[in-house]
Formats: sequence, structure tokens, C-alpha cells
Amino acid sequence: MKRLLLASAVSALAAGGAFADEMKLGVLLGYTGPIESLTGHMADGAELAMREVTESGAFLDGMSVTGVRADSGCVDSALATASAERLISSDGVVGIMGADCSGVTRAVLENVAMGNGVPMVSPSATSPGFSEFDSDGIFYRTAPSDARQGEVLAGIVMERGFESVAVTHTNNDYGSGFANAFVENFTDAGGEVTTVVPHEEAKGDYSAEVGSLASAGGDALVVLGYVDGGGSIIRTAYELGAFEQFFMGDGMYGDELIESTGEAIEGTVGTIPSATGEAAENWERVGEEGDINWSSSFVSESYDAAALMILAAQAAGEATASGIAENIMNVANEPGEEIHAGDLARGLEILAEGGEIDYVGATNVELVGYGEAAGTYREYVVEDGEYVTVQFH
Repeated sequence: MKRLLLASAVSALAAGGAFADEMKLGVLLGYTGPIESLTGHMADGAELAMREVTESGAFLDGMSVTGVRADSGCVDSALATASAERLISSDGVVGIMGADCSGVTRAVLENVAMGNGVPMVSPSATSPGFSEFDSDGIFYRTAPSDARQGEVLAGIVMERGFESVAVTHTNNDYGSGFANAFVENFTDAGGEVTTVVPHEEAKGDYSAEVGSLASAGGDALVVLGYVDGGGSIIRTAYELGAFEQFFMGDGMYGDELIESTGEAIEGTVGTIPSATGEAAENWERVGEEGDINWSSSFVSESYDAAALMILAAQAAGEATASGIAENIMNVANEPGEEIHAGDLARGLEILAEGGEIDYVGATNVELVGYGEAAGTYREYVVEDGEYVTVQFH
């Protein structure tokens, strides 16, 4: 493989181009759109794994790993598809860390990645629709499905004594899938959902949506969206006196939400995928040493998504899309020596020697099938402008 890469380098130089002995991974996230306040941190997480590996010199006889950022827009399938095509055809990536939001991830997967055989590992596409989607081994994710999150959030709402709620969700695959899971679990537990109102992102005025939710009634409002639209709905509902208690999902977690909603967000309860134990402790250390915002939404999942592709390439012995796709499951789960965040060099060395690894990573990675990951959720409450952990589920 090394000889082939060197031969390619000679050909490229002969043609007047430049060639780097590197593997390129796409970092396809919504740098514009409703979650742009989160995605820079997510990219930093993925690129931290790449930097760790490159500096170790242990990847495929010293090959470096480089990330190439491209914009998904989060909710813009045309933009995301064009960006993915460019990553593959022009930038020459052999894997894509992303995309982020479920709708654009599905569009890229079906229209670009599968046809080109380029694997995708999403850190945040949590729609339950991926659980049953056959990508022929091309798609994976490091965040668990919203089918599980819907169950967890429904239980939290009931445990806190709210038996009647209104629900609003962002009008895409993520929002509708999450809402369906929540409603099903909440009603099965004996709760009442007074209405379900979808909302669009980036609107200037959400008073109509809040009016519909308020007229249906409910002891609390469940908001399943992003920082932009979901945060605006919470602020509007609070200012109009429509609801006093709010619950929310993972797509809205972030410092910008607290900054944009002020006192309206106080007492809000939510859920977000989060690891516990040794994996979480290692990740905090690695993130702080790497000087990134390691605790922001889906940053740890982004680190793990990039790390999985790199380790899979090492297991394959080649920096190719097919090699990565065929080995992700092999490095992610038992059997093998456990590899945590910060241990990537050791994992690479074990694989180079023909050994086996079980990648635990930053989030206790366990892939339970193509497109599906197990995981735990952190329940938090906003107190005095801070996210305070309540417990893990």
C-alpha cells in the first residue's frame, strides 16, 4: 500500500501537482444555519483526534490525517449534497465525519456517499429513521437514536409530575422522529399530549406557534428543536405567559441558548447524550489539554467519529474508503483491548501488530448495528444560567 501511495506521489508531481502523504477526512457540519454556534466546537473535537494521530506518527507508517471542512447548513439538503460531492470529487476524502442534522445526513447518504462507497460517521444525526435504514455498511453514528431519547425524556417529564404537555418540534427528520418517540412513550405512560405543533427554523416571529400551543393547554411545553427556533419559542412563550415550565432535547443544548433566552430558560429540564465513568473522565482531560470546548454538544461524539474512521483505516492497512467501511465495526466493539480518548496511538500500535481493540473513546462507544449506537443520557436543569447535571439514564 505504501508503495502504491509513493507511486501516486510521483505521478502527481510529474503532472505538476502537489501530493501530501496524508489521509483526508471530510468534516461536514452546519457552519451556517440553526446550529452554527455548536458546529465549530464539534469540528474541533474531530480535528483533535486527527491531530493526536498525526503527532503520534503511528498511523500507516507515519501518514498524517487532515480534516477538510464543508458546510451542510444543517437544514439545507442541496447545500449539504453539493458540499459532500466536492469533498469526494475535488478534495479526495476517503470518509466523512458528519453530517450533523438528520435530514441533510440522509440526503448526503443516499445521494452521494452510498453511490461513491464513502463511509459516513455522524456524531449527531439521531433520527430513529436511520435505525432501520440499510446503507450497505456505509453509515454509522456515535450518538444514540432519538427513539431512546424520546423514552428517556418522557420518563423525566412524568417523574417530575407533569402529566399534560404541549409539544413543538423543528419541522424535519430529527424533530418529527424525536417528537413521535416522545409522544408514544409519554402517552403509553399515561400522560396527555394536548397538541403537537411543528415549527420552521430562522423565523422572526413565533407568536402564532406559541398561540396554538397555549390554546391547546398543558402543564408544560416540550420543545424539540435547535437553538434558533426552539430558543425563540421558549422566550416567546415565557414573555407571553403561555407556559412556565419547559423541557427540551439535545439539539438545543449550548451556551448560546442561555445567552439568547435569559431568565426564560431558568428551570428548564433537558436531555443530552453523555458518557459516564472512566470514558468521561479521560475525555475531560483530553479536551482540556487540547484546548477545545470539550463539554459542548456532540464534541465528544465528533472526536469518536473521526477516531473510528482512523482506527478502521489502520485495521485495514490502507487509507481507503472501502477499508474504513469494512473495519469500523471491528474496531468499535469487543473483543480487544479497550482504547479511550487520548489512547489513539496505543490503539494504532496494537492494530499495526495484528492485535484487536475495543474502542471505548470519549462516549463509551458501542455500535449495536450499522447506523445504530448504544448510549446514555444526562438529565440536566438550568439553574442560575448554568447547566446542572441531575442524573444519568
